[in-house]
Amino acid sequence: MNAVISWFVHNKVAANLLMMILVAGGIIALPQLYLEEFPEVKVEAVQIRIPYLGAAPQEVESAVCIRVEEALEGTEGVDTVRSTASEGMCSIIAELVEGVDISKTANDIRSKVDAIDSFPAETERPITSEITVTATVLQLVVFGDTSEQGLKSLTQTIRDDIAALPGVSQVDITFSRDYEISIEVSEHNLRQYQLTLESIGQLIRANSLDLPGGSVDTAAGELLIRTQGQAYRQQEFEDIIIRANPDGSRLLLGDIADVKDAFVDTNMSARYNGKPAMSIVVSRVGVEDTIEIANTVKAYIDRVQPTLPEGMELQIWKDESADLTDRLEVLVKNARSGLILVMIVLALFLQFRLALWVAAG
Repeated sequence: MNAVISWFVHNKVAANLLMMILVAGGIIALPQLYLEEFPEVKVEAVQIRIPYLGAAPQEVESAVCIRVEEALEGTEGVDTVRSTASEGMCSIIAELVEGVDISKTANDIRSKVDAIDSFPAETERPITSEITVTATVLQLVVFGDTSEQGLKSLTQTIRDDIAALPGVSQVDITFSRDYEISIEVSEHNLRQYQLTLESIGQLIRANSLDLPGGSVDTAAGELLIRTQGQAYRQQEFEDIIIRANPDGSRLLLGDIADVKDAFVDTNMSARYNGKPAMSIVVSRVGVEDTIEIANTVKAYIDRVQPTLPEGMELQIWKDESADLTDRLEVLVKNARSGLILVMIVLALFLQFRLALWVAAG
């Protein structure tokens, strides 16, 4: 080490050249650095969620969770399996062995869960995904005097616009109820038309679906045949035929049932400044830059604010990027103060020129 230092002392050109290379390399690398308040956390785990609507926790555990646990037993790369059974939902976390290939293990888990054929018919398709930790950047709030339908429609539009911004990939809506079509049939109508809830459910499933019908070769080319009958809205469900009478008359679902196109019946309610509100959470993942995302979204808010419907507002509720900005300002302030202090102390006891070179180092 002494020989290297001695060589650089007697070769000033090489020392200055090395310093310039280091400074130039730092300047080139600076724009490529991304800013984050806390380091990225990589979770080696896979989540499986299986909806079993209407089932009690005990039924979910015995009919779904236990069967998944048995299927995952002995899977290569899986360390621990933890399951939670709640009303209408089985949630399972498969913790993986450290250092294992997460994508490959997740595919193995997905294949084993999809191969289970003993689930109850009422369960929905399993949802298997790798767990990704995201960090909140901004939390926005959309509020105003309007209906829940109008508020959700506006919030979804803003969410889609923000997700389309460059550098923004994680945007979610919170404090929002899901859409739901509810069909209520009175006992009187069931008896009057000699129907059952099960038969009505089967008719709705049979008449509300899209089916491919194959293809037909013609002189003009191949024609694809498809039946599009999936119902999505209230009127479409009301028009489903329950019974066709010999005289040509038809009994429609809307004639015997109360069809409501509304929201899931929950106790969720959100208000901001005394007005109905929904929230949009903007997060970052991986190497995305916190401050860059925040600046991009803030510029969008300034652009869209004047175009919102009358009585509607879009504001920033929580700005997590402000903490990062404050810490960077403290870091720069301390570095500047330390640099000045070093130069003053060295200048008092050494040559000012030497103090400058040490400070540059």
